[in-house]
Amino acid sequence: MTNSKSFINLFRSRKKGFFDQFMKWALTIGRLVVILTEAIALGAFIYRFSLDRQLIDLNDQITQKQAIIKLFAANENNFRNFQNRLTSSSTLTKTAQKTVSLFNTIANSNQQDVVITNIFLSENQIKIDANVSSVQALTTFINALKANPNIISVSLDKIENKITSATIAVSITTTTKQAIKPTPIP
Repeated sequence: MTNSKSFINLFRSRKKGFFDQFMKWALTIGRLVVILTEAIALGAFIYRFSLDRQLIDLNDQITQKQAIIKLFAANENNFRNFQNRLTSSSTLTKTAQKTVSLFNTIANSNQQDVVITNIFLSENQIKIDANVSSVQALTTFINALKANPNIISVSLDKIENKITSATIAVSITTTTKQAIKPTPIP
């Protein structure tokens, strides 16, 4: 007798159904999806901690820089005040030079026949009180004032004949192009 074994299959061959296929997929690929999702969530959690650390560091840097700015604020205010004073000083110097130049022009145009008794200075006007020996000297003096490029207009306000001193007392008001009166330094 030969030794041959034969098998009898009492189970009929089973085809795998949808449920069995789904379970096989869920137990293999589904696990990988869950693991991948958890890895992404864990990475986002760790990244958030690094962002929080950066935010804290930036807030600390801002606080330090604010303290430095507060320390330099007084120096900055002093520097700006100094700059404003320099600007005002420069403006005052230019204005003073123009005023002195205008006074020199008035004094140089003065003849021996014209004696200036008072000069009043306002913001953009000069009022001159003078004694003149003749009408010709007065006309020459007024024409010299009109010829000055810094003077816009000349007005003869008062004429008084002083018989006792043989002179003519006049009051002349001139309007200047720019304000002469200096502004105070802050």
